[in-house]
Amino acid sequence: MRKPETIFVIPTHRLRDVAKTIEEYDKNFWANGHATKIIVFDDSSLGNHEKYYPLLEQTQTVNDIFYVGPYEKEQFISLLNERLRDRKLESLVKNLFRPSYGGNRNFTLMYTLGNLMVSSDDDMRPYGLIETSPESLSEDEVSRGKLIKAEEHGFIHKSFDILTAFEDVLGKSITQIPENFEMGELIVDTSMDLETNTTKGNFGYFKENSLFLQKNKLLDDSVVKIAQTFRTGTNDIDTIDFVNIYLENENQINPDDLNDFYILTNFRPVITNKNWRMDCGVAGYDNRLGLPPFFPTRLRFEDYIYRLWIQQEGIVAAHVDAVQNHTRNNYMRNPLASEIFNEEICSLLKKKIKNNIFHLDDLGIKFDYYGEVTLQESEEILEKIAAINTQILKTAASTQNHQRQHSLQLFSDNLSRVFYGFDPDFFQQNISRIVDDVISQFHASLEIWPTLVEICYLQKDKKNLPQIKVKNKKIKI
Repeated sequence: MRKPETIFVIPTHRLRDVAKTIEEYDKNFWANGHATKIIVFDDSSLGNHEKYYPLLEQTQTVNDIFYVGPYEKEQFISLLNERLRDRKLESLVKNLFRPSYGGNRNFTLMYTLGNLMVSSDDDMRPYGLIETSPESLSEDEVSRGKLIKAEEHGFIHKSFDILTAFEDVLGKSITQIPENFEMGELIVDTSMDLETNTTKGNFGYFKENSLFLQKNKLLDDSVVKIAQTFRTGTNDIDTIDFVNIYLENENQINPDDLNDFYILTNFRPVITNKNWRMDCGVAGYDNRLGLPPFFPTRLRFEDYIYRLWIQQEGIVAAHVDAVQNHTRNNYMRNPLASEIFNEEICSLLKKKIKNNIFHLDDLGIKFDYYGEVTLQESEEILEKIAAINTQILKTAASTQNHQRQHSLQLFSDNLSRVFYGFDPDFFQQNISRIVDDVISQFHASLEIWPTLVEICYLQKDKKNLPQIKVKNKKIKI
């Protein structure tokens, strides 16, 4: 069997901001002796494609850059439909690859079939924010970090060999993993419920957190199919955390401003049977034989399927010996009130899908849930958000800053609007429709995915899938 290639991909819907990301990662790869194919998967509209594609041609890189945008995606979908020869399936194919967080990532899976894939979002960078006075980790502690103010010091930007960190583990069995890796069942976060990615407790967020390993023996023939780096900057804090940070900071006017970021005190690599912390923004995949699809959704939980899928016997996940940095990009991001709504829907769906799984296989999962939402479930969400809204209004009433007061009141109004005026009947009706639509799409996508993987395998043996090579400026080395 030939040695698989490692392909680096950047899925994006913000083509304007990708050029800098490309140059940063290309510089990292060259500095560490890597020559790798870089592919940008662009979810932009035709208008934004035409407006911002020239920025890619202005980049300067050592490695070749390839691009899959609206025209190439249309060609790819047409290719699949031609092979299927069934008009009734065209809507399913279109849905699987629809412009969305999951749909765009499904392109990355098809284009990297037969290889290893390393994926970073457009707002990631190949370095970590590491405290300058590291402390030793306690037994079974695999990382420790904390939130600090933007103006604080006491940390450095530390670069890591990202590709080597992933290649050390992806597709490898337990017996081939470097000896410095800890091994166990799963990781537990002191501040987060990792199964739903929500903060523990009410009305608050944690200034510090640690990850602890629950020990368990792993099977020697288990293979690492997914891996990820640790992450600093804007780390795993949910949208309500941002609200709480905003409410606490009397000097913050705009709720979208980020005045706190996350640094690591120390960390060490680890292999686990389960990975509830899966972060597709800084992930690598063993895609030699194909993988399950991401959930094709605009809700931000497209990677949750992998947290479930990885729990099969013989498959393990890794946190590798590297860190990447994330800076929350507010450009083309939904308003904060909409993000809160989306996260509440995601949390509900995660619980429903997880509790109804009955089958896992090489290319997917099966679950016995079809979109029902009870009145109690919808009322619990409304009660939670209504309580947050009350806290926002109290903060607005007590502030002495008129600009901040106006911003808080506007935020409250937006929250009320997004949650249907906190009307329980209206909210229940609409959330039921949304969930029913999303779940039906998931079932259909999982059903057709194996057939599409087979089609793409055969096609890739003959010629490359639709893509163009970016005619950018080459750095002479």
